[in-house]
Amino acid sequence: MSNLKVSIIIPHWNGIEVLSECLESLVQTQYSNIEIIVVDNASTDGSSDWIAINFPEVIVVNNNKNYGYAGGCNRGAKVARGDYLVFLNNDTIQDKGWLDPLVDFLNLNPKVAAAQPKILNFFDQEKFDYAGGSGGWLDILGYPFARGRIFLEQEKDTGQYNTIRPIFWASGTAFIVRKSDFQLAYGFDETFFAHQEEIDLCWKFKLMGKETWAVPSGLVYHKNAVTLPMFSRQKQYLNHRNSLLMILSNYSLPLTLYIMPIRIALEFVAMVYSLFCLDMNHFLGIIQSLFWVFTHPHIIWKRRRIVKKIRSVNDKQVLQSLYWGSIVFDYYIRRKKISADIVNE
Repeated sequence: MSNLKVSIIIPHWNGIEVLSECLESLVQTQYSNIEIIVVDNASTDGSSDWIAINFPEVIVVNNNKNYGYAGGCNRGAKVARGDYLVFLNNDTIQDKGWLDPLVDFLNLNPKVAAAQPKILNFFDQEKFDYAGGSGGWLDILGYPFARGRIFLEQEKDTGQYNTIRPIFWASGTAFIVRKSDFQLAYGFDETFFAHQEEIDLCWKFKLMGKETWAVPSGLVYHKNAVTLPMFSRQKQYLNHRNSLLMILSNYSLPLTLYIMPIRIALEFVAMVYSLFCLDMNHFLGIIQSLFWVFTHPHIIWKRRRIVKKIRSVNDKQVLQSLYWGSIVFDYYIRRKKISADIVNE
């Protein structure tokens, strides 16, 4: 196997204690030809100085403001010298051999643009992580779920998702991409700031005729929701807004016009339900997301132009890789037992 250079890019904003555990774990990675890049999003806790003293071999990119996950990763990618880029959360711990299977798989499969390892919960290592699992799917209305996690239900890892297979999206917690494909896809959309930008990127890969795979022989542990609390208003807003943004941009116009009224109706159902549960963060987050969508048509139009440039496959081919139906309706209303490998490519 070739020993291509891998650039590991870690967006960071405060939390030296979290980052220190990640870097201490990373330096034990068995794959030798790596560079580690920490993109500091204007931390106020002296993170940059701490890295320079304790990990002088780590490259630090200092931003003048917080560009979020998307912007931080893009700026790290600009200085990266690797043929492959790994985007990694700063609250992860890695198995020593986590990287070799990912690199080997990309080396052998030129049609594959991205791949992710198996991601388990750091605090309960028998369970899949909420943010990644063993690869992700998307339903036609833009709701994501993962192999090992559907909404708040996290499965125990009993080896049920140990098969290497194509997926729709790889988790931004830890995944590898070809630098050339990342550049052709225009990188992460910085409008997203954080949350679901990796789904958008993998959707663009799909439109380019490229593939995303799960390679679960690699193993990473994640301390989920350390940076942004799971039920915060900001997280609810970003998740709903970014999901709507993908639907409005990544489908053809006829399919967008067909799907959006259904999705908007579900947004109003979610608002009513959140009021019933007195979950004001969720309620206000949805309102904020809808307001943003209706007041930023120029950004949606710009995204549609980019998608048109890179698209080489039609919606029919993309739909074959999506869950045909509503995962929300099937899971919560029909109480249907959902297999996370229900999508067959």
